[in-house]
Amino acid sequence: MSGLEIALIAFALMLLAIFMRVPVALAMGLTGFLGTWLVLGRATPMLSQMKTLGFDTFSNYSLSIVPMFLLMGNFATRSGMSAALFEAASDWIGHRKGGIAMAAVGGCAGFGAVCGSSLATASTMGQVALPEMRKRGVSDALATGVLAAGGTLGILIPPSVILVIYAILTEQNIVKMFMAALIPGVLAALGYMLTVAIYVRIVPDAAGRASRVPYKQRFKTLLRIWPVVMIFALVIGGIAADWDWSKPGMQALFTPTEGAAFGMVATGLYGIATGGLGWSAFWQSVLGAGRATAMIFLIVLGAQFFNSFLAFTQAPQMLAQWIAEQGYAPLTVLVAMLVIYVVLGCVMDSLSMILLSVPIFFPIIETLNFGLSPEDTAIWFGVLALIVVEVGLITPPVGMNLFIINALDRDIPMSRTFAGVLPFVASDLLRVALLVAFPAITLWLLPSVV
Repeated sequence: MSGLEIALIAFALMLLAIFMRVPVALAMGLTGFLGTWLVLGRATPMLSQMKTLGFDTFSNYSLSIVPMFLLMGNFATRSGMSAALFEAASDWIGHRKGGIAMAAVGGCAGFGAVCGSSLATASTMGQVALPEMRKRGVSDALATGVLAAGGTLGILIPPSVILVIYAILTEQNIVKMFMAALIPGVLAALGYMLTVAIYVRIVPDAAGRASRVPYKQRFKTLLRIWPVVMIFALVIGGIAADWDWSKPGMQALFTPTEGAAFGMVATGLYGIATGGLGWSAFWQSVLGAGRATAMIFLIVLGAQFFNSFLAFTQAPQMLAQWIAEQGYAPLTVLVAMLVIYVVLGCVMDSLSMILLSVPIFFPIIETLNFGLSPEDTAIWFGVLALIVVEVGLITPPVGMNLFIINALDRDIPMSRTFAGVLPFVASDLLRVALLVAFPAITLWLLPSVV
């Protein structure tokens, strides 16, 4: 068998193992080890690599960002930020038709900016917003659908751990990845709000009701969330100037790693100051971030074993050459990849999908001509991949966000959650089409495009 055939069989076996609930890290690592043994006829090269692969992988300084952003998200989850953000958004726009559902989107966007996790954003905001929306008469379908969709903002709006991992895998600038995701993230939030507006116009009874809040109360709630806004602005704004050190006067407040450390400390201090982060909650946050970091790093290590196997087979290069020989249009290849991401995103978490697919898809993307520079193509593709993976999280019948939201209130039939999220899936697909057609939207904040 050729290296490509062996790689395809190994890939299929790995997916089968994952679907059979074998831990992703073990499935990738074991498949990579056995695949290399089969290709080379001996296990010595992989055994030799095992001695140094772990150290070589985790000595990457950029990976230190991951535990700090995770701890920042854990602090945010336990410090009461979600309630303050939803209350502020509800006070300002809740009196409008569909305003409570729009406030949930605004709360998800704000919380996602400091959390960085789709599942955590959906769960935390759902606990705060779902009872309030039901109390105010928002239909079950709209309430659960908007919260499931809003949860996806957690991983798209920077800072995002998945974007950090993608940047490391493809050797891209982390700051540019964050800035490229910013406009698509804002477009997602605006698209969800527009979807709510259209939804309640078609189904008026779904909108719910809320009274107008006096401006004194509105500004009071704004004062409660200004630290959240400042943390996001300083973390992203503080590292955003670190684009071109050759220009006079261009000096960032801190590097991405320092920005992650600042965000972690600032979020923790916010929780302590507001009383939401006591001693017990603090340690639970640290333990939660530690467990998540260990899980992510194990998956990264397993992916490195699988990537080494792919390097021995030369499968990505052979696949890229075959696609080039077939003469497929670059857009056709890109759309096919995005469809695969949506399908697999329904049953796999975002990190596993990115680690699994990027070593295969990225060499192919590098050979395609989209009229962009290689760096811009890599950044644009990374943002698109992240978006469509997140679409999988809300695609019935197996989107994970749907089950997380539905588990918060078992009285709501799953069928209503499925029906409620479909308009938001349509909104996401329209946004993906827009970003594919106009890459400059994604790249607009990058210096090379401005």
